[in-house]
Amino acid sequence: MTKWVYTFGDGKAEGKADMKNLLGGKGANLAEMSNLGLPVPPGFTITTEVCTYYYAHGQTYPAELKGEVEAALAQVGQLTGKAFGDAANPLLVSVRSGARASMPGMMDTVLNLGLNDATVDAVARLADRRFAYDSYRRFITMYSDVVLGVDHHHFEEILEHYKLQHGHTLDTDLSADDWAALVVKYKAKVESQLGKPFPQDPHEQLWGAIGAVFSSWMNARAITYRRLHSIPESWGTAVNVQSMVFGNMGETSATGVAFTRNPSTGENALYGEFLVNAQGEDVVAGIRTPQDLTEKARKAASSDKPSMEVALPDAFKEFERISHVLENHYRDMQDLEFTVEKGKLWMLQTRSGKRTAKAALRIAVELAAEGLITEQEAVGRVDPAALDQLLHPAIDPKAERKVIATGLPASPGAAAGAIVFSADEAEAWKEQGRKVILVRVETSPEDIHGMHAAQGILTARGGMTSHAAVVARGMGKPCVSGAGALRIDNAAQTLTVNGQTFKKGDLITIDGGTGQVLAGEVAMLQPELSGEFATLMGWADKVRKLKVRANAETPADARMARSFGAEGIGLSRTEHMFFDAGRILAVREMILADDEAGRRSALAKLLPMQRDDFVELFEIMKGLPVTIRLLDPPLHEFLPHTAEETAEVAKSLGVDIERVERRYKELHEVNPMLGFRGCRIAIAFPEIAEMQARAIFEAAVIAAKSTGEAVVPEVMVPLIATKAEFDIVDKVIRDTAKAVEQETGATLTFQVGTMIELPRAALRAEEIAKGAEFFSFGTNDLTQTCFGVSRDDAGTFLGPYVQKGILEVDPFVSIDVDGVGELVKIGVERGRKSRPDIKLGICGEHGGDPASVAFCHEVGLNYVSCSPFRVPIARLAAAQAALKK
Repeated sequence: MTKWVYTFGDGKAEGKADMKNLLGGKGANLAEMSNLGLPVPPGFTITTEVCTYYYAHGQTYPAELKGEVEAALAQVGQLTGKAFGDAANPLLVSVRSGARASMPGMMDTVLNLGLNDATVDAVARLADRRFAYDSYRRFITMYSDVVLGVDHHHFEEILEHYKLQHGHTLDTDLSADDWAALVVKYKAKVESQLGKPFPQDPHEQLWGAIGAVFSSWMNARAITYRRLHSIPESWGTAVNVQSMVFGNMGETSATGVAFTRNPSTGENALYGEFLVNAQGEDVVAGIRTPQDLTEKARKAASSDKPSMEVALPDAFKEFERISHVLENHYRDMQDLEFTVEKGKLWMLQTRSGKRTAKAALRIAVELAAEGLITEQEAVGRVDPAALDQLLHPAIDPKAERKVIATGLPASPGAAAGAIVFSADEAEAWKEQGRKVILVRVETSPEDIHGMHAAQGILTARGGMTSHAAVVARGMGKPCVSGAGALRIDNAAQTLTVNGQTFKKGDLITIDGGTGQVLAGEVAMLQPELSGEFATLMGWADKVRKLKVRANAETPADARMARSFGAEGIGLSRTEHMFFDAGRILAVREMILADDEAGRRSALAKLLPMQRDDFVELFEIMKGLPVTIRLLDPPLHEFLPHTAEETAEVAKSLGVDIERVERRYKELHEVNPMLGFRGCRIAIAFPEIAEMQARAIFEAAVIAAKSTGEAVVPEVMVPLIATKAEFDIVDKVIRDTAKAVEQETGATLTFQVGTMIELPRAALRAEEIAKGAEFFSFGTNDLTQTCFGVSRDDAGTFLGPYVQKGILEVDPFVSIDVDGVGELVKIGVERGRKSRPDIKLGICGEHGGDPASVAFCHEVGLNYVSCSPFRVPIARLAAAQAALKK
C-alpha cells in the first residue's frame, strides 16, 4: 500500500535526505536534520505523489490520506505535549510547500494554523495575551489571502487606518487590546467579502491550507518560475505540516535566515540577518530593518543595533555550531531558516544556498581545498551558464535603474553610450573617441563595422539567435534584441518608447543579461577573473573529452578565444572580413562584373587582404586547428540598400546607377536563406572559391615560416546537399593547393570538409563522407531547415510555443534533441560508416549552450565551437558531461 505521509521529530524521522523526489527538498532536509539530532520542531510531510494524484483525480485526495494525516498529527501532539484543536493546550502548526527543486517564494505558506476564538484564549493564558492576538491576526491575514482569496491589502488598510486613528507608528506599538480589536475587524472583513464567517474548525483550516499549497503548484508565478528554471510540472510539490515555534514571544525570541558562507562573494563566514520578537515573514517583508548575525558584520555595516552574537549569545553559539554541522554533512554552503523561542534555537530549514557565479567558484574551490569535496565534485558544483556573469561588465547592483524598455537578453554584459542609428555613424563617432550604442530596427551583415565600433547593440526586432544576437555574442558585446516597444524613426533620428523620445546622441545603457534598456549612463562593474576561475577550469580540462574551439574571424576574437582556453578555431566566417570599409568596394566590383574576367580583376584586389587576415589568424593560433568557411551569404547582402549608398557606389566604381540597381534586382530573392548562397556561389563562380583557397594556402605557408609551427588549415564548404556539389568545390580547392605548392615549393597539409546544415546532407552523410574529411554541424541553419522556421522571424511565436508547452525550450537557444539532434546522430553514424576517423564538430550557437554541449558529448563529437566569450562555459559543460557519463 502506498505511504502518503512521513513523520519527523525528536531525533528521528521516517524519511532522509536522499528522498527529495518523494518528500521534496524541504521535507527531505527536515527529516535529515531530525536524524542528525538537531532541534527541529516535529511534523510530517505529505508526499509529492499526493500532488500528482490531486491533479490526476479532479483535485481530490487518496482515501487513506485523511487517516494518515490524523495519525501524524496525533504523533506531533505527543512529542509537543499538545493537541490539535484542544481549547486548553492547543497545537498550532505551519503548512508549507516543498518541491524537490527550490522555488523560493513561488508557492504558498500558512503560519499559526489552529488558532480560533477559543484556542487564542488558551495561548493567551499559557504564553502572553499580546502575543496570542498578534499571532491570531497574522493567521487570519495569511489564511484569508492564501486559502480564502481575500487579498492581503484589505487587512493592511484596516491596520494602517487603526494605527493612524490611535497614534501608533510601528506594529510593535500596539497592545494586546489593540490586536484583539483588530482581530474583530479582520473577521468582519472576511465575512463581508465571502458572505460567511472565518473558519473556526482547526481541521477545516488544515485541509484548506493543504489544498491551497497543492493548488499553488499551478499558480502563475510558480508556472513561470518552472519554465525559467526548466522544472517539470510532473514533479509536483510536497506539503510540510510542522508544529509552530514562535519568534514573537518577546525579547528572548527571534527569527532569521542565514547562509553558512557569503552567497555574493563566497567568503567563509556566516552571512544573514535576524529580527527580535518577530515571525519569519517579518524578515522578508521589509516592514522592519533586520539586524546582523555577527559582530563583524554589524561593525562592517556600522549598525547601532545589536548583533545576534551579542543579543542572544547562547542561541548564537548553538546556531554557529549547527551551521558547521550542516555544511560538513551536506558538503556544501547551506541556506538556513531558524527561530529562537524564549532562548531555545529551532531549525526550520536547510538547503543548498543559491549563489552568484563568483561565489560558486570560490566556494567550490575552497570546499575542495578543505577536503569536503573532490576536484571532480567541485567541477560539478558550478553552473556553466552562470560563468557569463564573470566574463562581461555588469551594472553596479547599487546603481539606480530607470528602465525605459525591455527586450530579449541576447548577449550578456552591460554597456552605456550615445544613441546612433547607423553603422557608419557608430564607426565615425568611435573614431572621435565617443562610446555609442547602435540602435537599429534589426541588423544585417552590412552593419558589421558599426557593431564592432559600438559598445553594445539594441534592436526592435529579432530573437535570441537573430543576426544581431549571434554577431554580438561572437564579439563579446552586450545586445538587447526584440525590444518591441521601441519606435525607431531613422529619418528624424529619434527613438520613442512609452511616450518618451530620445534623440541621436542621448545616453542610454543596455543590460544584455536582463534585456533591460535604461535611460542615461549607469555605473558599471568590470569583470574580475579570480584565481578560483583558473583553478576550476584546470580541473575541468582534466576530465573533459570534447575539445572546445571558438567561432572567430578577427584577430581580436582569436586572441580573446585563446585567452579563454580555446583549442583552435572551429568557424571563421570569411564574409565578415568582406564588410570592412576598405574591402566592400572590391566585393561590390566583383558582384557587378559582367564576366569572369571582371570578377577575377576584383578578386585580385581582395586576395592580399584575405591572405593577410588568414596569416594573422594562423599566427595567433600557432599550430592549433583553424576551420575557414568559404563565402556563405547571398551576394545581394553586399550591395547597397539605399539610394544614397547606391549613388555613392556607382560613382566610386565609375558605373551607371541603373547598373547597380539592376544587379540588386537580379540578385534579390524572396527567401535568400534558401537561395543563391553557400556552395551554390562557389559552383556558379568557382573563381571566388579559388581566390579564397589561394589566400588560405598562401597564408599557411607564410604563417608556418613565421611561427615555426605546422599549419593544417581546414577548408569548409557551406550548405551542401549532395556529394556532387561537394566534389565540384573540393576539386577547385585541391587544384588551387597544387598550384600554390608548385609556386612556393612548400608541401601543404590540409583537410577539406563541409558544414552539415541541411537535412538532406545529414541523411546522405555516408555518401558525402566519402569525399569530405570532416563535418561541422551548422545547427543554426539545420534548426531553421528542420523546423521550417526563420530564426530572424521566430521571436513572434516561439515565446508562446514555449509557454504553451509545445516546445520545452527555444530550439535556437538549446538544441532540439528529438528532431535536429536526431539529424545530427544520423549524420554522425552514417558519416563514420564511410570514414571511421572523420573529424566531427558543431559550430552553431548551440556550441556554447551547456545542455547542447552535453548532447554533443553523448553523440561522440570531437569538438564544439562557440563564440569566444562562451568558451569557458563550453569547457565546464563538457567536463560535467564527461563526469555525468
